[in-house]
Amino acid sequence: MDNEKIKYTVTEMIEGFGNYINSFNELTRLAPGFFKHRDWTTMQQNHRRRLRLYKDQVKTTGSHLKDFLGDILDDYHFWIEAKAAYSVAIQESKYKELAETFFNSIIRKAYHGLAINDRLMYVHEGYNSCDIYPDENLYYSYPVEWGFKKILDKMLDDFDFGVHFLNRDEDIRFLELAIQEVILTRYKTSPETTTQVLKSVFYRNKAAYLIGRIRVRKKWMPFVIPFVNTSDGVAVDTMIFDPNLMSGLFSFTRSYFMVKADIPSQMISFLNSAIPNKKIHELYNAIGFNKHGKTEFYRDFLGHLQQSNDQFVIAEGVMGMVMTVFTLPSYNIVFKMIKDYFDPPKTMTRQEVREKYKMVGLHDRVGRMADTHEFEEFHLPLDRIHPDLMKELRNTVNSLIEINGTELIIKHVYIERRMIPLNLYLENCSYEDAKEAVEEYGNAIIQLAKANIFPGDMMTKNFGVTRQKRVIFYDYDEIEFLTDMNFRRKPKPENYEQIYAATPWYDIAANDVFPEDFKKFMIGRNDVKDYFFEFHKDLFEPEFWQKIQKRILEGELIHAFPYPEHIRFRPSLEI
Repeated sequence: MDNEKIKYTVTEMIEGFGNYINSFNELTRLAPGFFKHRDWTTMQQNHRRRLRLYKDQVKTTGSHLKDFLGDILDDYHFWIEAKAAYSVAIQESKYKELAETFFNSIIRKAYHGLAINDRLMYVHEGYNSCDIYPDENLYYSYPVEWGFKKILDKMLDDFDFGVHFLNRDEDIRFLELAIQEVILTRYKTSPETTTQVLKSVFYRNKAAYLIGRIRVRKKWMPFVIPFVNTSDGVAVDTMIFDPNLMSGLFSFTRSYFMVKADIPSQMISFLNSAIPNKKIHELYNAIGFNKHGKTEFYRDFLGHLQQSNDQFVIAEGVMGMVMTVFTLPSYNIVFKMIKDYFDPPKTMTRQEVREKYKMVGLHDRVGRMADTHEFEEFHLPLDRIHPDLMKELRNTVNSLIEINGTELIIKHVYIERRMIPLNLYLENCSYEDAKEAVEEYGNAIIQLAKANIFPGDMMTKNFGVTRQKRVIFYDYDEIEFLTDMNFRRKPKPENYEQIYAATPWYDIAANDVFPEDFKKFMIGRNDVKDYFFEFHKDLFEPEFWQKIQKRILEGELIHAFPYPEHIRFRPSLEI
């Protein structure tokens, strides 16, 4: 094999990955400054820049290789040798697992028609194959003999945000009380009791988070401490011990954190011990390495396929006009494919739908929109496809599927977390759960609006309910920026011709929205309909939407707290 071409390929990939990770770290290091100066707009712009880095670098590196390698791009044996040489080159890297994913991305772009291949790609390695490094640079450790007041005092010293505290002594008292109520009333400290806090601060939107754990009675009690920077100084906002709330902070519905991770696998190991009900791929997503999160997801999926025997079936819920959706009952994800033809009145193109998904990927999801992984050339075992599903695929997405021997090849698919469709949930839940669900439904719409997202089609079938009973929006084909919409009140008819007109007698522009019409389709369950209309009565007033638009257009970033406001130490504190 041509050693010069192998050497060039490996060098180009190493340099490309280095450019990506250096730029990623450079943008991440800017987050503390944005938090210090309360520069929330630039914080968001910086976050979007970081999201684009990976794809841009893969494109650049892939282009260089195509120009240099020419016909050898599709040479199977060349890539076997290139992978072996690349493995040696990255062996000592603290970003080894991310570098492996970068190789996978490049070869998928360069090698025409390549499917997932164990010999040519890093398919099963996993983050736990990385080297183990000493922990002293990962976290601060505070001994129990100091007492929690001194520990908390030292902790606030260690995390200097460069801004004076609103009320430092009160913050310490709040934190002491939280530890007393949750831990010290249940457990006695012992010589082995210790407190560890990751040295890296997790930044997102208008908040900064410390992630730590306290060792008591031979078990770790994880915690999160959010900080906010108000116009009057930095303040501890709350202290979270609830595992469900902690899990929610790292949810698939949240934007990724800006957090310095010198050794990503080491940070993931710590987070996995603190938030054990989160899968490895979710944690990689959360710290910004969503492309490697996609790799880890695929590994988890392959493992599940080997350990299960159920068939892929059409997902429950109302059939969509734009997407065909199916699932594997034993695995909590759904597969979404854009149909070849859309049912009326949908008029957009397949590319326009893809652009909507890209829009969501770059936007702040504020805990109300599901994250997705986009796959091409996704292979499934043909004998696991239920006949009814195969018929549906043939009828709706035939251009996107191909059968090769024992495999079904899907040319393009989105994968996201499975939830119970809200319309089905409301049909089967109790009255009290229904009340809670419709409150959440309205809250989701309001939080999306404050993030400058108008869902468009707000029917309950387009929302899902998570295991924590949180309502999430997941149908993106009609979303628009809120600031692009024109919220109006319907003109009142002034004569019989207008009253009995078969079609609207007034002009309606493409972006006109009449909130009073929302009541016609928002809730189908009669016993909670009036409750919803009263609880969220503002939703049906144009002025409500116009006020949110005005705040956004004036440059305000409206913060969505990823935990209940009633647990905040100072609920009235504005940020």
